[in-house]
Amino acid sequence: MLSITLNTNEVMNASGTEVEFQSRGITGNRHEFAKIGESPALPQRFKVEHLETGAGIRRVRQSVIRFDYSSKSDVDNATTVVDSAQLKLTHAVGAHLTDAEAKAVLAGLGSFAFTLGTSTFKYDGTGTGAAALLSGGL
Repeated sequence: MLSITLNTNEVMNASGTEVEFQSRGITGNRHEFAKIGESPALPQRFKVEHLETGAGIRRVRQSVIRFDYSSKSDVDNATTVVDSAQLKLTHAVGAHLTDAEAKAVLAGLGSFAFTLGTSTFKYDGTGTGAAALLSGGL
């Protein structure tokens, strides 16, 4: 279970600085957080949601983590724009005894999207995958 306040290295910005989020509440299988100290006109939201389907060895969990970042348009500084990113993991929880397969998938995605430091990810968004996402490249 996630804590009410995400404040110990759970969320970092591009420079690797911690960004703190406070729970806005849990509705069903969805937990939403808001950036502490955000401007109400420019909300920053972090959401975690799960959905399980099937039964027995066919039970599958789809988990989504989504981050929405609102800012003002550079063109007129009056229009609010929202950049959003989400990570979706589909994991056959009924067919595996451990989470090793899911962790391998997350490690592959993370290492593709972010620059690797000596033993950790750098949060600068300069990895091969980040470049492809930002430029629309294939």
